[in-house]
Amino acid sequence: MKEARLPTITEIIIILGIFLALVLSFTVYLDLPIQLALFISWFVVIILGIRLGHAFQDLQKSIINGISNGLEAVLILVSVGTLIGTWIAGGVVPTIIYYGLEFIHPSIFLLATLIICSVMSIATGTSWGTAGTAGIAMMAIGEGLGMPLPLVAGAVLSGAYFGDKLSPLSDSTVLSSSLSKVDVLEHVRAMLFLSVPAFVISAILFTVAGFLYGGNDIDQARVESLKGALQDNFDIGIVMLIPALFVLVLLALKKPSMPVIVAGALLGAIWATIFQGMDFPAALQTAYNGFSIETGVNFIDGILNRGGVMGMLDTLMVIVFGLGFGGLLEKLGVLQVIVSTFESKLVSAGNTTVATLIVAFLGNVLGCAMYVALILTPKMMEKTYDRQHLDRRVLSRNTEVGGTLTSGMVPWTDNGIYMAGILGVSTFSYLPFMWLSFVAIALAIIYGYTGKFIWYTDGENAQKS
Repeated sequence: MKEARLPTITEIIIILGIFLALVLSFTVYLDLPIQLALFISWFVVIILGIRLGHAFQDLQKSIINGISNGLEAVLILVSVGTLIGTWIAGGVVPTIIYYGLEFIHPSIFLLATLIICSVMSIATGTSWGTAGTAGIAMMAIGEGLGMPLPLVAGAVLSGAYFGDKLSPLSDSTVLSSSLSKVDVLEHVRAMLFLSVPAFVISAILFTVAGFLYGGNDIDQARVESLKGALQDNFDIGIVMLIPALFVLVLLALKKPSMPVIVAGALLGAIWATIFQGMDFPAALQTAYNGFSIETGVNFIDGILNRGGVMGMLDTLMVIVFGLGFGGLLEKLGVLQVIVSTFESKLVSAGNTTVATLIVAFLGNVLGCAMYVALILTPKMMEKTYDRQHLDRRVLSRNTEVGGTLTSGMVPWTDNGIYMAGILGVSTFSYLPFMWLSFVAIALAIIYGYTGKFIWYTDGENAQKS
């Protein structure tokens, strides 16, 4: 049997054009699930793989390997689903919403959203868990205060991704650092030089936006209506926040994420039984099927009727199909060919940074899962960094910026589908307000071309100013 060859650029353009046409036609025109488009795309790529000389069995194995590389995401997402369901049932999320409506002034609401979601994400190490708990609470508060919901979602995601990138507990942080062969704490320190300035700039932007929109007259009657609906259906009080404190403390002590999140979900079910009057089996059921209630206030119903393992199935399938698709792309060497076509131009830290961001973003666009971007980018770019004597910390940092911070921008990625679904705002609606991601990308490029905070392995150091 002849040896398999790499695809040509023409073949790559054709295959990726078919992929994007499938995705866009299914979601925009045919109103069919994105998961079906991804599944069909497997076989489109398999046809190309066979044409290139690969055996079907090898291609099938690459799908399995791709999926297995990202199974940690599936475990975390299942755990987060159980947490969301029981925390709503136990009154944790309703209490956060109630106190937010009671105490947060509209002018500082967006800044408060950014800070609260940042702290939650640093402590828990999961942007998904942050968006599914504090995030949906802030969306409800923003609705009550009359804030534009896409803007609120932008603040939620900016905080959630900021904290995720600085938490050594984050699975994506561990993945990008380990694949770049960088100690996770060294990676976090390298991220600080970029994430902190991005956070400060984003905080200023959200503060200005908050004063612009917070200066509007608040419909106090609407605020009272939302608070009344919460009080009528839930026992509201400080004690309801104990499950959240329990999870934050244990994760801050660096206990393993998944068992802590599941323990927090169990505590939520116990709280639902003790304080919300639910039978314990019914409370546990919310961990699987999610929470359901009819308060008579449509928005409250929409924000609280969610969670559970079943509520995560759509995103889980995107992750599975996306990881499998990414495994096929890696087997065929698609990104390898793309990188090699402009490798001759990668002679400076600036060009290499831009190329890394593009490769990572393409990992999201084509692999449909953040994990595809984080797995493939270091593999594709490590030789370029080594050739230029660029420290691997720069590689891991750029991989995070291009892979993680852009994952919520693509409507058909795991993050794009999950965030849009959990926050109730479409990807393209909140995209313009993901200010921290845009600022971080701009700073990464500026650092690359100016040499600020760029480290080298041969004693040369271009950053110290």
